[in-house]
Amino acid sequence: MTAPFQSSGLCSQLHGLWLPLVTPFCDGIVDETSLRRETLAETRRYLPICLGLAGSYTRKLCHTLDETAGWPIDGYLISSPYYSRPSQRGLLQHFNMLADHASWPLVLYNIPYRASVALETETLLELASHPNIVGMKDCGANRAQSIELLRRRPAGFRILTGEDALYFEALADGADGAILLSAHVETPTFAAIWKLFKEGHTDDARERWDSVSPLPRLLFAEPSPAPAKYWLARTGLIDSAEVRLPMVEVSRELAARLDAEIARRQVPVSRLEPSA
Repeated sequence: MTAPFQSSGLCSQLHGLWLPLVTPFCDGIVDETSLRRETLAETRRYLPICLGLAGSYTRKLCHTLDETAGWPIDGYLISSPYYSRPSQRGLLQHFNMLADHASWPLVLYNIPYRASVALETETLLELASHPNIVGMKDCGANRAQSIELLRRRPAGFRILTGEDALYFEALADGADGAILLSAHVETPTFAAIWKLFKEGHTDDARERWDSVSPLPRLLFAEPSPAPAKYWLARTGLIDSAEVRLPMVEVSRELAARLDAEIARRQVPVSRLEPSA
């Protein structure tokens, strides 16, 4: 049965800079104290939240949508099913069933190098016509496809890049914004790049981008989000760089490179010792 979609206003908010919030841990448990340091309640601005979900069993995901329907969120960010590698027809049925069932809007997450299957252009365009699918996080690493989607998408369907290293290119191509792990670092600069683009100041945006473009390479030099967590722990935003297996903390070599970049940017360093 089709759910009575709740109006969260997500579509109108789905632009600009978003953060894929890291989850700080302490002894394997979510560190709520550190997590609160990443909130911006003191700004008295409303910040929309999308809950990230993934899974290979559609009906089980529908149950998860039921369980989270009352949560204080604005929508869901849902990636393609991992491991099972469904056909495009299967992907259409999967996302349409979820969109029909969900009480909040869906943002598609196309990330084939993690999910093992890509949402093809025609599939994405068909899903974009669903009234409860309002946008996508584009990690397809296929600029030609991204440009075609931007050209052919229906009115009101938002496209945000999730490729940190391609942030400037994506905005130049017409993306509505970005969801960037790297923007945990130098957040005002990453935000300013989008604002300058929106105002037509492309040269100024490029200058700002040049100042932060090395960060994605550094923060993805080892499996993410371990490098970002190391940076945030060293600069005192979270209390620990802990990750959970099979993820491991950064190597000594990368820790030294991160420390050097922190020092170069003159970021105050926490009293915490770097990881071994």
